[in-house]
Amino acid sequence: MHYSTLLFDLDGTLTDPKLGITRSVQYALAKLGIAEDDLDKLEPFIGPPLAGSFKDIYAFSDSKSVQAVEYYREYFREKGMYENEIYAGIRLLLEALVNQGHVLMVATSKPTVFAEKILSYFEIASYFQAVCGSNLDGTRSDKTEIIEHLIREYKLEKPATVMIGDRKHDIIGAHNAGIASIGVGYGYGSESELAAIKPTYCVRSVQELAALLA
Repeated sequence: MHYSTLLFDLDGTLTDPKLGITRSVQYALAKLGIAEDDLDKLEPFIGPPLAGSFKDIYAFSDSKSVQAVEYYREYFREKGMYENEIYAGIRLLLEALVNQGHVLMVATSKPTVFAEKILSYFEIASYFQAVCGSNLDGTRSDKTEIIEHLIREYKLEKPATVMIGDRKHDIIGAHNAGIASIGVGYGYGSESELAAIKPTYCVRSVQELAALLA
């Protein structure tokens, strides 16, 4: 594969954050008087910007969504961030890609400060030359903005850059930024979700991703 710069999504691509994210959402909802015992129902919160998800899924107003995000972070920064696990094979993949001369970066809708802590926690931060996420005030949360920021900041050549992610937002961001994309089917985007937005490539496992990038 001819891509020299690889942009990785974080949640659902490098790590499986289900427990931490869904418990953080559950905590926020409880603070707002909504009881949700089934964490599986909160999976749609994994990947997209949080405030938008609270609006889309629970029809919260702008102000209520902001409050929900604040409550979410109360739990997330203390516990939820670490209720997470790296996908099997990811560490070996990152090491191999760096050894092959690829430039790796993280492009996530999660606030940059949290993304950096998670990468350090799993001891994979050293593989990435840059980490770009949203700001804590909610700005730069759209994946298109994040990808375009990396392209501008690091003067990336678009034909040599590919975005790797598990949700439609990753692929749409790549399309809008004019770069190629790889949809990964082992995360939290359904097969139909990914197929509908037509990533450049699609893989079903970390092993298939490694084979594609080799």
